[in-house]
Amino acid sequence: MSYLFTSESVSEGHPDKVADQISDAVLDKLLAYDEQSHVACETMVTTGQVIVAGEVSSDAYIDIPLVARETIRRIGYTKSEYCFDADSCGVLNAIHEQSQDINRGVKRETEEAQGAGDQGMMFGYATNETRNFMPLPLSLAQKIMQTLAAIRKEGREMTYLRPDSKCQVTVEYSDEGRPQRVATIVVSTQHDEFVTCDQCGGSHENADNQMQCRIKHDVMTVLMPRVISELNDTEVERLFEKEPNYLVNPTGKFVIGGPAGDTGLTGRKIIVDTYGGKGAHGGGAFSGKDPSKVDRSAAYAARHIAKNMVAAGVADEMLVQLSYAIGKAEPVSVYVNTYGRSHVSMSDGEIAEKVKKLFSLTPCGIIRDLKLRKPIYEETAAYGHMGREPKRVVKHFSSRYNNGGAVNGPKELDVEVELFTWEKLDRVEDIRREFKI
Repeated sequence: MSYLFTSESVSEGHPDKVADQISDAVLDKLLAYDEQSHVACETMVTTGQVIVAGEVSSDAYIDIPLVARETIRRIGYTKSEYCFDADSCGVLNAIHEQSQDINRGVKRETEEAQGAGDQGMMFGYATNETRNFMPLPLSLAQKIMQTLAAIRKEGREMTYLRPDSKCQVTVEYSDEGRPQRVATIVVSTQHDEFVTCDQCGGSHENADNQMQCRIKHDVMTVLMPRVISELNDTEVERLFEKEPNYLVNPTGKFVIGGPAGDTGLTGRKIIVDTYGGKGAHGGGAFSGKDPSKVDRSAAYAARHIAKNMVAAGVADEMLVQLSYAIGKAEPVSVYVNTYGRSHVSMSDGEIAEKVKKLFSLTPCGIIRDLKLRKPIYEETAAYGHMGREPKRVVKHFSSRYNNGGAVNGPKELDVEVELFTWEKLDRVEDIRREFKI
């Protein structure tokens, strides 16, 4: 019998994602001026207020309130009627120095001996059901949110849109685990109050119904045709042949949103950030953490392993777990689960041994191989850390302080970086040789 599986995504204007983006913007600016910065930055956003807290060890000095305001402005909170905007919100900086007890576990005489910044287990997952080796429900939900944000920023259609939104996609699978159709799409988007009760004879209910009907119509005739046309994947397009059930703004009205509607915290959307509930999650958040924290770097490494292994044909689906002890360089354990969908004559335990042979799994090795000591993180903080397109970009940073706040550092800085390196299929041939595929 077929079954249904659901994943959700949220927009960059969702309050938790606002917090994630501020934390990663702080991290990026510190890394831009000092690549050896150690950062654990947490952000809370609420009505008219931002609080940035955490631990930092760096030779750079940055203007935290300015970074927060620039991030909020980029997201789109620029109007006072949102009850949260870049120019008028308060920003409290509660950053302090990193604990020496933690630091002694990370720093070593040689870079290769660098220990993990904390204990924990991290998971990576990949499946060949999509071109980006991600679960289809999450991949579609992320695409819907990205496209809705693009429409909002273009300002030509759906001009009532505000920054906060979320989406949920339900896909029907066959007994063999293959997608059959897109069953349900839920879209909740914040919007202006573009129909008032005065325009409806004093009826709030009629006004709300008119707004909801207009938004649903636009989701079905503007948003979704654009999403489907941009997929460039006939197999996925086929899953829309029978029209999904659309649920748009199910409460009927969504004017009050963003940090004014819900308090946002860094690290509260870890399932959106990863695999939409498929595979597994170790519980550690990513945003605001420099790569010495294996919560982040090892999760990227595990995804890199799983994606390249599936792309190489070792299995149709793979889960990789890496676990670490604070201060220790080598992982405590490496675990592989192919869900019975392996294509090699080996047990999952034997595949795990091959993984240890093929990939460097110390914090130093992961950071080096994936180029993680660069300011590459703000781009990860919305629309998922996994399944994204690796690319090279030049990022510009500026500082109001002399020398950029760092020793001998420039005030203006252009940094060429490679984004989403863990998504590169750069180990496929090595894997095929090792597994004799």
